[in-house]
Amino acid sequence: MTRTMLRERVHGHHARVTNLELFFDLVFVFAITQLSHSLLAHLNLEGAIHAGFLMMAVWWVWVFTAWITNWLDPDHRNVRVMLFVLMAVGLVMSTSVPEAFEARAVPFALAYAGMQVGRSLFMRWAARADPLIRLNFTRISAWMIVAAAFWIAGAFQPELRLALWVVALAIEYVGPAAGFWTPGLKGSATSGWTVEGAHLAERCGLFIIICLGESVLVTGATFAQHAWEPPLIGAALAALAAAIAMWWIYFNAHAEAAAAAIAHSDDPGRIARIAYTYAHIPIVAGIIVTAAGDELALAHPLGHIEPATMWLILGGPALFLAGGVWFKHAVFRVISAPRASGLALLGLVALAAPHLTPLMLSAAATAVLIVVATWETLTLPAPHANAHG
Repeated sequence: MTRTMLRERVHGHHARVTNLELFFDLVFVFAITQLSHSLLAHLNLEGAIHAGFLMMAVWWVWVFTAWITNWLDPDHRNVRVMLFVLMAVGLVMSTSVPEAFEARAVPFALAYAGMQVGRSLFMRWAARADPLIRLNFTRISAWMIVAAAFWIAGAFQPELRLALWVVALAIEYVGPAAGFWTPGLKGSATSGWTVEGAHLAERCGLFIIICLGESVLVTGATFAQHAWEPPLIGAALAALAAAIAMWWIYFNAHAEAAAAAIAHSDDPGRIARIAYTYAHIPIVAGIIVTAAGDELALAHPLGHIEPATMWLILGGPALFLAGGVWFKHAVFRVISAPRASGLALLGLVALAAPHLTPLMLSAAATAVLIVVATWETLTLPAPHANAHG
């Protein structure tokens, strides 16, 4: 009997993230680094739009793979080969990120569209023994093929590139919210998505660690390149403390509680779609932008505050906290007072920003993150109390 490529569901246990899945994620360590450097290299509105757009694309191709491995068994030979092929194509995509809107538009678009379409078609074939999953991925494949046409067209039309790629990414982003409605097949309800919620939560948590790790690497590399004077040391400590605070906010108590909530939900697909597919976008973006802001503060800790510097240093933590508010509301149906208050505090810091140095502004932003982390730790219930949302 042919061994199925789908994971075996065991009641009361969730599938752990495998070493292969972690190995696959290494490609995206490089992509995150490329995004951060690309943002720093183009500190203007156009650069910010391009970096933000590419971040959303990189996240989308990763999270779709996370959904795929939620159903597929990474220990199956065919699944392993598929993931290795995706790694190779993903490396082309990641390498193309800095010049995706210029000289490397074609390899970026072909690699991205190839990953999205190829992976969806593979899943449709791999799930041939499960009619529901096969039907869902028939719909998904159709949406990805339509989006791929816009990706490829944009690669060959420089004047219309951004507009065509926005349409392509919009098609992919609207897809899950629309149930991948397809003529003749209609759409799918989230209640029919047999998602392993705890596995997806663990996958997203590990991706957050990857992003935070990139932030620490940026801090260490920049710190090593300059003379170790008190302002630089202060900026490095502020950057490291910010990374620790973001880790604390994301993981302390509530990561496990969220995993338990989705596992016990009557509609885990709905929570997974909102909390782990959409709400994580500003969380990931916030970490990337914070890393870029930290690098600016490390390079010129006592310099003048330029508008771009202020937006990076304060915008990163603001995106992270905004995503955190959205995430907690999607999972627990509550508005997080500490995270919402943190956003208000960052707004107050922004008013004083013109009178501060990059070091002072970075320290203030870090202090806000520490306040939020401390507030949540001291006032919110323990994980088991929130386990069912």
